[in-house]
Amino acid sequence: MEEQNSNSRTFKIIIGILILALLILFIWTFRQRTQLTSLIQEKELEKTDLQKELDSVILEHNKTKQAYGALSDSLKAKDSVIQANAVEIRNLLGTKWEYQKVSKKLARLQIIAQGYVRQMDSLYTMNQELHAENEKIRQDFRNEQTKSQSLVKDKEELTARVNNAAILKAYDVSATALKLKGGDKESSTDKASRTDRVKVCFTIGENPLVKPGKKNLYICICRPDKVVVTKTKYDTFTFNGQTLPYSIREDISYEGKSINLCVKWTKKDNDKPAMKGTYTVTVYTDDKEIGSGTFQLK
Repeated sequence: MEEQNSNSRTFKIIIGILILALLILFIWTFRQRTQLTSLIQEKELEKTDLQKELDSVILEHNKTKQAYGALSDSLKAKDSVIQANAVEIRNLLGTKWEYQKVSKKLARLQIIAQGYVRQMDSLYTMNQELHAENEKIRQDFRNEQTKSQSLVKDKEELTARVNNAAILKAYDVSATALKLKGGDKESSTDKASRTDRVKVCFTIGENPLVKPGKKNLYICICRPDKVVVTKTKYDTFTFNGQTLPYSIREDISYEGKSINLCVKWTKKDNDKPAMKGTYTVTVYTDDKEIGSGTFQLK
C-alpha cells in the first residue's frame, strides 16, 4: 500500500514538472513572438521613413531640373547617376534589406543631388553672364546697323517708288456690245440676245519710266457668272503664277507715249446667246492688272 502511494506521488510530481515546463515554454514563445512582431513593425517603420526620404530627394531633384529647363540638359550624365541610384535603393527596399546599407546609399544619393544643385546654380550664373555679354554685343551691333539702315531704307523706298511707277496703266476702259448686220456692219446694242461682238476701248498712259519695247496685252471679258469668254481653250496666260484664260490678246510696241486702243471679241456661230447681267473687262500685262471697266446687257 505504501509503495502504491509512493508511485502516485512520483507521478503527480512528474506531471507537475511537465505542466510547469509547458507553461514556461508557452511564456517564452509568447515573448519571442511579441519581440518578433515588434521588430517587424520597427523594420516597416524604418522602411517607410527611408522610402519617404528617397521620394523627397527625387522630388526636389525633379523640381530643380524643371526650374532650370533646357539648361539641365548639360548635366544629363549626373542626372542619370541620380536616377540609377534611386532605382537601386527602391529595389533594395523591395527585398530583404539592411537598414545601415540602404541608409548609407541614401545619404550618398543626397550628397550627389546636392552637388547637382550646386552645379546647376553655377551653370545658371555662367549662362546669365554669357547672355548679358551676348546681349551687349548684339546691342552694339544693332547700333552700328542703325547708322547704315537709314540710308539703305531710303534707297529701298526710292527703288520701290520707281518700280511702282514703272508700270503701264490702262485708262478709261470701256466696252460696247455690237449686233452684226449684213456683211460686217455693226450697230450698238444693250440686249444680250442680240449681242454678237464686244468692242473694248482704252488708253495706255504715257510713262517714260516703263522700259520701251513690245508689250503683250491680255483682255479678259468676264460674264456675270464669273466665266471668262474665250475663242479657244488654248487662249491662256500666266498671272501671279496661275494660268488664266483671256478673251483677246493685243501686242503693241510701246515707246513711253500714250496709245489709244480698241479691240474686238466676236462670238462663234455655235455659241449660246450672251448672258444678261453685268460684265467685267480687265486688262493685264507684265503679270499685272493695269485697268478694268464694266458694261451691262439686258
